[in-house]
Amino acid sequence: MTRYLSILILLIITACSNDGTNRNPYLQEISFRFEANLNLPTYSPLTNTGSAVLIQSATAGTKGVFVINAGFDQFRAFEASCPNHAPSDCSTMTLNGQVATCSCEDYEYSLFTGQLLNRPDDGNRYYDMLEYRASFGRGVVIISN
Repeated sequence: MTRYLSILILLIITACSNDGTNRNPYLQEISFRFEANLNLPTYSPLTNTGSAVLIQSATAGTKGVFVINAGFDQFRAFEASCPNHAPSDCSTMTLNGQVATCSCEDYEYSLFTGQLLNRPDDGNRYYDMLEYRASFGRGVVIISN
């Protein structure tokens, strides 16, 4: 009985490996909370479905946060630093409608899904945008991690 219990414990310990993680090695997952009041002119574009804004604040993300109104009072929020290299001078992406573009390599990302749209076919690992929690209530979008 003790032998079977030892084998079972050994199997459980070895099964708890974390080798298959998809954690992005370039971006730290920092804790923050930011409130975007849609009554303010800076964030008022978010009252329209499909509209996006870049929030560049020291209290929102690493290099800022993109927020998009995905419709039906649903919002999505993504880190503004390109997920495919360490934060640098050129890594803060620019907003072009519903697409974020990294000026370092011209990578383009969908703000609806966070996916890399022009993923190179070179066999290397590429990351999609780091997504943050976004909730909406009483005219305020709360973005947090």
